[in-house]
Amino acid sequence: MNNSNSLLHTDTEKDQNFPLFSQIDSQHHEQIVICSEPESGLRAIIAIHDTTLGPALGGVRMWPYDNETDALKDVLRLSRAMTYKAAISGLNLGGGKSVIIGDPNTDQSEAMFRALGRYIEGLGGRYIATEDVGMSEQCMEWIYSETNYVTGIPEEIGGNGDPSPVTAYGVYMGMKACVKKTYGGDSLEGKRIAIQGAGNVASHLASRLQEEGAILYVSDLYPEKAKALAERTGAETVKSEEIYELDADIFSPCALGGIINDQTISQFKFDIIAGGANNVLLDEQRHGQSLSERGILYAPDYVINAGGLIHVAGEFAGYDSTRSYKKAAAIYDTVLSVLNRAEEENVPPLIASNAMAEERIKAVGGTGSMYLPGEGELERGR
Repeated sequence: MNNSNSLLHTDTEKDQNFPLFSQIDSQHHEQIVICSEPESGLRAIIAIHDTTLGPALGGVRMWPYDNETDALKDVLRLSRAMTYKAAISGLNLGGGKSVIIGDPNTDQSEAMFRALGRYIEGLGGRYIATEDVGMSEQCMEWIYSETNYVTGIPEEIGGNGDPSPVTAYGVYMGMKACVKKTYGGDSLEGKRIAIQGAGNVASHLASRLQEEGAILYVSDLYPEKAKALAERTGAETVKSEEIYELDADIFSPCALGGIINDQTISQFKFDIIAGGANNVLLDEQRHGQSLSERGILYAPDYVINAGGLIHVAGEFAGYDSTRSYKKAAAIYDTVLSVLNRAEEENVPPLIASNAMAEERIKAVGGTGSMYLPGEGELERGR
């Protein structure tokens, strides 16, 4: 037999021959769904990372990605983070995410979102969608027209509405925990806080910080949005490219991910990074370690911004605002637990939080069961 014609290949050869599968396998995803409907303009990717603890719940994000490679990379990272977020928050949910390639300001249509809804329906409850960047309650309502596997829909049709106030509250509580760990007390009065982004989460967060007497700085890629938020909260506006070099106590990224990288870290004068954005570390291990070496305390994003997930998950049990805010308040204790473990084990906080999440998943994983919501459990009087 001529071994040169053998079908057996080394792992390196397999990675080269199947780069897409290698990328998916590297983060241990269960399923990737490519969604395309030219008639409506839909080009989307649904990623299901892990369903050990329950169905994969995660937001639908619409963004004008430069190419499909960037979209895939984003959805893989985001869905994985949702698994960890649910696990460390004590929720019986797995991690998933979907991204739509397109400009949310010009490309949205009812036909597009109904088409995505049909893809979600076809997954039979393995993935449950909620609102994320570039989306609105109207978009979610269109998706809901085709499937029950949606949460965070408008209150008038049986949902609990916009999750951003609860997300912001959780970030606020987590930020106070970081201040407690760094300075000894958790008051934010007089603290200089730089908020990147002026969207829904950033706006609700800024209002809470203003009420406590913090000194605020706001930037956004759209200056008019930053100006409007600054006028409402007494903040000072900062050019988007100058936010990283600001002399402030706390940096709160509340926009898109990947903004903590080699270029930006070198500019940081902050003591704390605590914000609502997902995947802010461009390279989780290297940049997480770099922050620790510079003495900058970092609250892992999926830990501190879990309030939104807590909010939409509450819809399954019948939404109760008091219960959601109470559970989001516990983010304070969770963040402290992560920071204490990181200190005890002399590792970056993200390594500590990952370990805590993985321990819960592993403890449940031996059951060999996967929860799927029954048909009636997601009915809201349709």
